[in-house]
Amino acid sequence: MGKRPPPLDMETGPTPPKSSAAHAPGGSHAHAHGHGHGHARPPTSHQYQYVPNTLWTSWLIPTFVVVNVVVFGVSMYINDCPSNTEHPQICIFFPTLGRFSFQPFSQNPLLGPSLTTLDRMGALYWKKIVVQGEAWRLISCIWLHAGVIHLLANMFSLLFIGVRLEQEFGFEPLALTGPCSGLIWLFLDLETAELYPTLIHLCPCGIANLKIVDQLRIGILYVVSGFGGSLISSISIGKSISVGASGALFGFLGAMLSELITNWSTYANKFAALSTLLFVIGINLAVGLLPHVDSSAHIGGFISGFLLGFILLVRPQYGYINHKHVPPGYDTDLLKPKHKPYQYLFLILALILLIAGFVIGLVRLYSRNPNDS
Repeated sequence: MGKRPPPLDMETGPTPPKSSAAHAPGGSHAHAHGHGHGHARPPTSHQYQYVPNTLWTSWLIPTFVVVNVVVFGVSMYINDCPSNTEHPQICIFFPTLGRFSFQPFSQNPLLGPSLTTLDRMGALYWKKIVVQGEAWRLISCIWLHAGVIHLLANMFSLLFIGVRLEQEFGFEPLALTGPCSGLIWLFLDLETAELYPTLIHLCPCGIANLKIVDQLRIGILYVVSGFGGSLISSISIGKSISVGASGALFGFLGAMLSELITNWSTYANKFAALSTLLFVIGINLAVGLLPHVDSSAHIGGFISGFLLGFILLVRPQYGYINHKHVPPGYDTDLLKPKHKPYQYLFLILALILLIAGFVIGLVRLYSRNPNDS
């Protein structure tokens, strides 16, 4: 494979952790509190039947993967190497792929479109953000990829890390049965132990005013971390353009670390989980030292995700019981508060630092001299 052209900074996705000890799903976290969550399960009755060992089916992360793949396909369609090249024969896999043929290795060794096409579709370039007012590039660039190799690396990491995070911080199904002839499927919010319906089978008794709630914390984490990576990258890079989802993926790694810290008391093998996670993070950050890899996006995404983890991934402390589900006769004086004081402290500090960081970053970006390289 030829040398990568210097004008393009690729964001390389993180290597997914190979040990479940680094994060809670199926790992040390589950040993601490049964199903991987630090609060008591609501008491059952003749009306409620808990469905054990059921994981929330991930849909958001697979949707993100599909969107990234579709966007890459669109970029190749717009690129149309044979029509935009003097000699179509130099396009990779022409005529087999037709207009979807890749640029020559001398132009893009990652089997992808040209730099011009990536720029047209919203690649990150600070001058177009500052001078031409195209701030949307701070978000659009995280959905673009430089080539098939780049896309596969990032999507593999996204599926391996993101799906597990979404399963852990999503919902579990609960079956509600009663005098009605039908069955109502509910989701149990694993943090608040409150019930929300997703599908209602109408029955004679009638059930109304039930809320439908969806949890998009992982989606918020992905997009905001990607924005943070793009912001730092736009401040750091010069004439190069940058594309890729790895800022968002490094945000997942940062959030995993802060989640472990803020929920420290709910972990069983604390130091094993911490050492494994730090090892994985260290390897992935070292990837940023490779030529033509946009390490600034990795660092920006990681820091953003690290702060967001304290805000979005806070768990109730072990032994917490929601007041709505306290059994009759239970001494309420023995109830634990939902969160520990240090969790609130981390949340407030992280929120302040995140907002301040974004404000300072935007000020620095828009303060750049358009004549700079």
